[in-house]
Amino acid sequence: MDHFVAFVTSFQFERLVANTLTINTVGLLVAFPVPIILALIVNQLPSERFKRMTQTILYAPSFISVVVIVGMIHLLFSPSSGMVNHAISLLGGEPIFFMGTPEWFRPLYIGSDIWQNAGFSMIIYLAALTAIDPSLHEAARMDGANRFQRIRHIDIPGILPVITILFILAVGNIFNLGFEKVYLMQTDLNLPTSEVINTYVYKTGLQNAQFSYSAAIGLFNSVLNLLLLLTLNWVAKKANQSSLW
Repeated sequence: MDHFVAFVTSFQFERLVANTLTINTVGLLVAFPVPIILALIVNQLPSERFKRMTQTILYAPSFISVVVIVGMIHLLFSPSSGMVNHAISLLGGEPIFFMGTPEWFRPLYIGSDIWQNAGFSMIIYLAALTAIDPSLHEAARMDGANRFQRIRHIDIPGILPVITILFILAVGNIFNLGFEKVYLMQTDLNLPTSEVINTYVYKTGLQNAQFSYSAAIGLFNSVLNLLLLLTLNWVAKKANQSSLW
């Protein structure tokens, strides 16, 4: 209990929780709809060959290692040799030290996360779309429904249970942020926005050998995630939506 009190009353507490929640909440709001939109678009492609090629292209980044992804970010956004800063210079702007600017850490993290993981989630929604009865679309066409009306009234309600389940799981994991990627993207200059609970646990537990203190922080993090998961699952049940149990 002393470790819990020490963490909650420490000067780091507010910053760690704020950084973790901000990155995960903004990431959830921005990134969660992306694979749904991609799945709905890909599902409407008329050519099966082009559809399979599009799926492969969008899914391919999921196979790239996190270390490689962060290396690509450093190369692309380098202030001296990065393509992005070269483009900014050609347009008359001043090069930006993206990896050393705290304000740019969150956009870079969330943007690269969408590029890497949206294709994987898209496959899940595409699998759910294939389970929709084709006769519903045929009946809608007979009634004069256009493509957007069929997406709105058939496709989206058809995958709504999957959307609900994945959203519950995402919210239940909102205090967990991918340690590897955050730690690899961290620099001494962007720590005000990049230091999150998971990296703090690693530094205090392994680097500073405060094992009991870091274990208490990890337990605190897990309990908060569990409470969020139980709460959202209860709300989904009350709203007569799909739930985990």
